[in-house]
Amino acid sequence: MQTRTYGDLFKLIQSLAGVGSFAPTEADDVANLINRRFLQAFNESPIWPRYLVTSEERDIISLNISGLGAGTSSDSSSVVNGNYILLGQENGNNGGVAGTNIYYNPAHGTKDSTQVSGTAVIYKRASTSRWEIESSGNIAINADGTIDVQAGTGTTVLVEADAVKKDNPSEVVKWTLTTTLVSGTPLIVDKQLIPYAQTGRNTIGSFNRIHRKKAFFNQSAIEYEFFVDFDGANILNITSTTDNSAFVTYKKEFTPFTITVSDPVVVADFTGSTVEVPAEFFAYLAHATYADFLRMDGQTDKAFAEENTASVALALELEKIDIISNNNTVNKRFSTYVNRQSR
Repeated sequence: MQTRTYGDLFKLIQSLAGVGSFAPTEADDVANLINRRFLQAFNESPIWPRYLVTSEERDIISLNISGLGAGTSSDSSSVVNGNYILLGQENGNNGGVAGTNIYYNPAHGTKDSTQVSGTAVIYKRASTSRWEIESSGNIAINADGTIDVQAGTGTTVLVEADAVKKDNPSEVVKWTLTTTLVSGTPLIVDKQLIPYAQTGRNTIGSFNRIHRKKAFFNQSAIEYEFFVDFDGANILNITSTTDNSAFVTYKKEFTPFTITVSDPVVVADFTGSTVEVPAEFFAYLAHATYADFLRMDGQTDKAFAEENTASVALALELEKIDIISNNNTVNKRFSTYVNRQSR
């Protein structure tokens, strides 16, 4: 997509103001006003093509552990506390109960096509039929797609202590803690959460739609209802509790312009900047920022005229989204009495 430079934008605003150069204090004010208007334009639409990501696969967080603190001699709480992904079901070859869920903490360790290593692992141990949490645990991912916890390769941190053994770790009431490693009372909560941030992916600014499978192809895909909180998007009525990923259509996180300035600040810091400015926002940013500058100078009548010019420029770009970006497919839903699906 086309871009212009921040230097060009700043020079145009100076030209609109009819000055050869802003004073350094004025230049700093104008830079702040540019970012203010940049955020305003960014928020005008959830589907600006530059910031829209469609149907990207994201991990689903299935469990959250909190409440643990440092042990008497060392601390594994930072590894064990956190969000856990359901990797799959135990194959039963290496110490886990066949068919039971295996979870791991993606914030620690590494994952590739053959294993997950060096992270906290939750599994049901075959020798005891009790849920166990190990720090620095390992999970083998076999060539046929099955998985096996490498039981005992990590350090045991928590072990289920309920007399009646539970089917899910979130149902366990009492845990036996390795007191040298952790302290406190663990709280394990079921989740169906897609967080804003995931390693190797853009940070999500706002969620638009969530589908079970890859969406916007020939076939329909089940679309989920969800609500958003501080941690991310919480999926409602998930089709299968064994699903460990979903496909998210979202808007990228807003990033303001960051201009490197000298000390003391000089106008050339701004007019010479090569930071990229989205071409679709260029005219709006110039006229809207100039309107703000006029208000700052007390010239409200002139500011009103510039504001109208800026509004027209932005409205034209928004109209292009409706025409070119196929608003009806990406941003709207087709509903029937049976289901809500993408078409």
